[in-house]
Amino acid sequence: MKTSTFIYKNLKLLFLIIFLGMGASVMAQQISNDTTDIQMNMDAVYNRPFLQAGSFPVALGGYVEAHGQYFVTDGISEGVSFKIPRMTLFVSSSILDRIKFLSEIEFEEGTKEINIEFAALDFEFHPLFNLRGGIIMNPIGAFNQNHDGPNWEFVDRPISATTIIPSTFSNVGFGFHGKTYQKQWVWAYEAYVTNGFNDQIIANSEGRTWLPAAKENVDRFEENFNAVPLVTLKTAIRHRQIGEIGLSWMGDVYNKYEEDGLVLDTKRRLDVFAIDVNTTIKKKMNITGEWVWAFLDIPDTYSQQFGTQQQGGFVDVVYTIIKRKMLGWENAKVNLAVRLEHVDYNVGSFNETGAIIHDDLQAIVPAISFRPSAQTVIRANYRYMWETDLLGNPPVKTAGIEIGVSSYF
Repeated sequence: MKTSTFIYKNLKLLFLIIFLGMGASVMAQQISNDTTDIQMNMDAVYNRPFLQAGSFPVALGGYVEAHGQYFVTDGISEGVSFKIPRMTLFVSSSILDRIKFLSEIEFEEGTKEINIEFAALDFEFHPLFNLRGGIIMNPIGAFNQNHDGPNWEFVDRPISATTIIPSTFSNVGFGFHGKTYQKQWVWAYEAYVTNGFNDQIIANSEGRTWLPAAKENVDRFEENFNAVPLVTLKTAIRHRQIGEIGLSWMGDVYNKYEEDGLVLDTKRRLDVFAIDVNTTIKKKMNITGEWVWAFLDIPDTYSQQFGTQQQGGFVDVVYTIIKRKMLGWENAKVNLAVRLEHVDYNVGSFNETGAIIHDDLQAIVPAISFRPSAQTVIRANYRYMWETDLLGNPPVKTAGIEIGVSSYF
């Protein structure tokens, strides 16, 4: 039996607790009559601090992350190291009434990588019907859109949200999004067609099914790999006193099955499903979770180390223990938090023996953070992670400390 069984079952239990907590929070918070200001995960791209000079039509913003770390893996350590994983710049402009533009440019690890994460025009025809075109963050799960470092108490991004959902995952395309409000409720949707994945998700140096490998295709912002668009759909509903739940799917054909009229292969699909939830209880505890499933059609010529199904997720619990004026900062906070993570890169069993295929990992990350304001965080994490190989040998155990800062500017 997989070493992940205990955590997997408990993560499912935690998702149930989230739903119960969402129900309990109805009675714990005061009701407000204004629903139009309810923010959802889909609003994260615009729900950021910007600086605008007078009537100048362009607004600027951004955020930065930096941290130091010390890790030990099975008794071996590479010592202390420091890194600046990303600095991101935002540029937005209101071109005309109900026509706006926003871009997000990310500098990773100094200038090792420079990526355009988002660069799209929005045409607002009606609250329920808006056109978006350009480089779009595919709305799969919640983290891919709501990924800004200052919003999180944890130094590292969730494993499932970066290795199954390859956050930040953006593509060129078009689509529609909208919202409708009813008293304390808001329902929203997003629907896009974009360029998609390619066969690098199985033909890669990782030696496993690896969706992030598709991001290595430098031509994906110029042309689609096989002329079949990636379709991404999401629907979400939020109640002011309960929280938000979202369901999303993206899928396409990832292989080049035809070229110049010559059939090369059958069409091989990739489909990714995700559920995300978040709730706040008594204004002190916030619970955020996401679970994702990926299904692939893989050629018979590939060995069983390439998984046809992957799954994983995370649950974050954040509790505010102090909220008051501290060190001259009004409404400063001290938070305690914990993250539970599980990822299985190869769900299934070996054809020959029936034994369970492993290639999975689990992690638990307790954290403490200090927030002078909601836009800035100083955070300290302890990460304990154990990873089991394909054959289920004793897990490789990693433990370490990360201390970092992140802030909008």
